[in-house]
Amino acid sequence: MKNLTLNNGNTIPQFGLGTWKSEPGEVKNAVKYALSIGYQHIDCAPIYGNEKEVGEGLKESFAEKIVNREDIFITSKLWNNRHYKQDVVPALKQTLQDLQLDYLDLYLIHWPVAFKSDVNFPEDGSGLLSLSEVPLIETWQGMEEAAREGLVKNIGVSNFSIKKLENIRLNCNLQPSMNQVECHPYLQQDELLAYCQNNDIAFTAYSPLGSKDRPKFVKNDNEPILLENEVIKKIAQKHQATTAQILIKWAIERETIVIPKSVSPERIKQNYEAQNISLDTEDMEQIQALNLNYRYVDASFFVFPNSSYTVENIWE
Repeated sequence: MKNLTLNNGNTIPQFGLGTWKSEPGEVKNAVKYALSIGYQHIDCAPIYGNEKEVGEGLKESFAEKIVNREDIFITSKLWNNRHYKQDVVPALKQTLQDLQLDYLDLYLIHWPVAFKSDVNFPEDGSGLLSLSEVPLIETWQGMEEAAREGLVKNIGVSNFSIKKLENIRLNCNLQPSMNQVECHPYLQQDELLAYCQNNDIAFTAYSPLGSKDRPKFVKNDNEPILLENEVIKKIAQKHQATTAQILIKWAIERETIVIPKSVSPERIKQNYEAQNISLDTEDMEQIQALNLNYRYVDASFFVFPNSSYTVENIWE
């Protein structure tokens, strides 16, 4: 498995297992199986509601000598109701307790959106805090404190635009090492990817397969189904591969980190084997032509009347 080097000299496996939408009762075995066949990178978050079970899978994998802790890379994220500086380290300590770990390899600000501390997910605008009330740089200072305390080796962000990344970069002591965003052939993020590469910020692609199984409240009517795209299907036939494998390998070819989710042993293995596919220039050009600037996870679920957040300013 190929590793990429972060801006502080640490490395991250380019391919990993996502755990969003992995149900309790399934995710522990998925983590254990993935680690047993060579995965070295697991992506987590407390809002996924399964970190305790992921932690059980990690603990059992270490006890059974499937892997050693120092040989794998674990990512988690700060949820939106912990954006005040003083709340960041306690939130991370809770995640470490749930995952049964002494440290994380990477901790990300999950969204550039802040909630009140007693709100897990808002039902209306009263549960939100504006970014003037809790500036992102304040949250970042809490992330820096977590790094100084040795609770995490690398810190970064998720769902951040160029403008928001630039605000952090110009006002921080520790540069962000990662931006994790939705990215796939329908949302290729060329400008954001170029910005990250030019500023030595690694780029992780989430929902690389189009996230067809995400919750209904995150879905739109009549949205395009990426896995059923005819161009991708034709390229898959050419390489005797699945469409998912082609999408994964496309992300790898672009020097991004990719974290497809699955709890099926067969698909976990297929996704892993995507690294062995060789896409040629024609394949990459055909996929490049598919960009629609289409977001499956468009953040509209954070937008309420009488709130400071709009879909436009979340992504600006």
